[in-house]
This record gives sequence, structure tokens and C-alpha cells, in this order.
Amino acid sequence: MSTRSLTIFKEETGQEICVMYRQMDGYPEGHGKDLKDFLKDTILVNGIRMSETRKSFNGMGCLTASVIAHFKKGIGNFYIYPAKTRDVGEVYIYTITGKEGKEPKIDIKKV
Repeated sequence: MSTRSLTIFKEETGQEICVMYRQMDGYPEGHGKDLKDFLKDTILVNGIRMSETRKSFNGMGCLTASVIAHFKKGIGNFYIYPAKTRDVGEVYIYTITGKEGKEPKIDIKKV
């Protein structure tokens, strides 16, 4: 059986942007590591700064779009669901939050 997971993208206020469903490889050594590697050494900003040397995201909406674009490589495996979607067979839930001027934070919960 596949290890399903959800990745929840949340604004600093706690408002969910959307949920990304992963059909397989959703365990921490798979999806968790993939998320960590993609977001490593990144920063959330408010406005594009040419002087910033780190990989930057212009807020959580930009980060969310970038993560989805990074992972979605063709048909299947990754799907986008509305905010607050749960109970779709997930084993792990990853929550990504961010604050301007800081690195994004990933929390993991086993269901």
C-alpha cells in the first residue's frame, strides 16, 4: 500500500492556503526529506529583493506555488485540494508555515 500524505500551506495568521495530496512516498524519509531539501536555506520576504542571496519566496502564496511546481512532474501522484481537506487516507500531515524574514517551518504529524 502507498504511504499517502497531505502538505498544508498556512499563512502566518493560521489561514490555510491549500492542501497538496501525495499518493505515495509520503513518509518522512521520502516526502519529508524532499520538502526539507527544497526549502533548505530559503527565506520568506515581502517584495523581491535583488540583494538577497538566498533562494526567496515573496510570501506564503509564492512559496506554495513554488512547492507545487517543484513536485508536480506529470500525471498522477500529486493533487491539490481545498484548504482544510483531511481524511483522504493520509498517514502523515506536513504543515508549512512562514514568517517574513525567516526560513519556512515544516511540522509533521503522523495520523
